[in-house]
Amino acid sequence: MRPPVILPTRPAELAALIDHALLSPTLRETELEAGCALAAREKVASVCVRPCSVARAKKLLEGSGVKVGTVIGFPQGGHHPDIKLAESARALADGATELDMVINLGWAMDGRYAEITQEVGRILELAHRNGALLKVILETAKLPTEIKIQLCNYIRKINVDFVKTSTGYAEGGATLEDVTLLRQHSPNPVQVKASGGIRTLEQALAFIQAGATRLGTGSTEALMNAARANWNHPA
Repeated sequence: MRPPVILPTRPAELAALIDHALLSPTLRETELEAGCALAAREKVASVCVRPCSVARAKKLLEGSGVKVGTVIGFPQGGHHPDIKLAESARALADGATELDMVINLGWAMDGRYAEITQEVGRILELAHRNGALLKVILETAKLPTEIKIQLCNYIRKINVDFVKTSTGYAEGGATLEDVTLLRQHSPNPVQVKASGGIRTLEQALAFIQAGATRLGTGSTEALMNAARANWNHPA
């Protein structure tokens, strides 16, 4: 049975569910610094940065309690499995404690679920050996419903930490239908991360209601300001 959903009612409770995305291809150093400062000020769950920025973000966020995550095989997922594994090892060595990995979407379309599970399993084992979490990005906007269900059915066997909707760089981002689907077809220990296009407090709360326990967004400041205004609470 799915645990009951508890919606945040204080800004700090919302912040604890946010992965602040700093993934723009043209992200400059000043933007990374400002984004990490925002994340530390709001006390979000994590920042999700490009692999080249992990070590710098780790230093900027030292002592803040905000975790540093990064992306693997981003954004298309078609990297060789050995490259994804090496990218994961480098990110962990640089200080990442959360990895958001894109699956091979072509393999998904061809029904090569065992190969996807093997690829994910190698990175999951590496992540867990290093005390890190793994979030598996399905890029749900590109996949038919039956394939999304099959992916959940296969990935659930190896107990990943999260399934995640989107990179934010496809034709579409998170939808309530997809978050509901992933929650329905994943066991309770597997959490769901909604990502892509989350820009308003109303959207954020709807995704949480549908079963998401993390929200990937670059609109953290707007969400937190809206939470403070709507809930009439400073923290």
